[in-house]
Amino acid sequence: MKSGRIKRITFGLSAVAVGVMIIASQNPAPQPTAEQLPVQKNAPEKQAQAVAKVSQPTTATEPSAARLPDFAAITDVAEKKTAFFNYLRPKVEQQNALIADDRAFVEALAQKIAAASPLSEADSERVTALAARYRLDLRQLDSSALAMLLARVDTLPIEMVLVQAANESAWGTSRFAKMGNNLFGQWCFSKGCGLVPNSRTAGLQHEVAKFDSIDASVRSYLLNINTNAAYQQLRDVRAQLRAAQQPVTADKLIPTLLAYSERKEAYVEELLAMLRHNQRWLKS
Repeated sequence: MKSGRIKRITFGLSAVAVGVMIIASQNPAPQPTAEQLPVQKNAPEKQAQAVAKVSQPTTATEPSAARLPDFAAITDVAEKKTAFFNYLRPKVEQQNALIADDRAFVEALAQKIAAASPLSEADSERVTALAARYRLDLRQLDSSALAMLLARVDTLPIEMVLVQAANESAWGTSRFAKMGNNLFGQWCFSKGCGLVPNSRTAGLQHEVAKFDSIDASVRSYLLNINTNAAYQQLRDVRAQLRAAQQPVTADKLIPTLLAYSERKEAYVEELLAMLRHNQRWLKS
């Protein structure tokens, strides 16, 4: 009697297990998208911090509409510089405009809080979403918290972005720029998230991130600078300039980018030299 019951129970459990396996096979667990993969520029993996996210990855078979112009085909140096900056400038301006809109919202919210005015549900939802995007733990919505958020939700000088993109992508001709829409050399740390560098040091696992568009690359770069702990000094200098009502310029912020490259001071000096030598094209 007891043996028969055990057999029936065992058979019942087996049927349940088979049913679960069938359901699981029909509804596979969702795979992480590229939006969930961390991306960081030139930092050892063991020192990886909270950084910008990658958009949907670009593949080698993506339509040419998502590709960069063929800057390598432009043999005249002045013409190539003009073409590169003119192509990228409006994309940086667009992303800066979106950031400026978010910043204006946070500033208006700070004024409401200072005046003890009630916040709408829409206000609370938007500022919570912004804090999450900018990697800020918003435990309490007060003036101090919003001041910390404003230090991150801020634009970057267009000239700095353009010069760095030119440096990191070899004026839009590098392998990572052409195959991955990556103009800023940002890394990612999940297998298959990007392109494996040909000269990657043995034992390292990073890849150079792929983006579905240049706009996504610019957006990721700006978010990385605005959230990564490695660029806290840049955000501090920018906030100080804002408080003093001084212009936030490329020559003031570039010296804070020591952590962007293993070359450190030499990298910063190179960017500053590019900034000086390319004013003619940066201003056009």
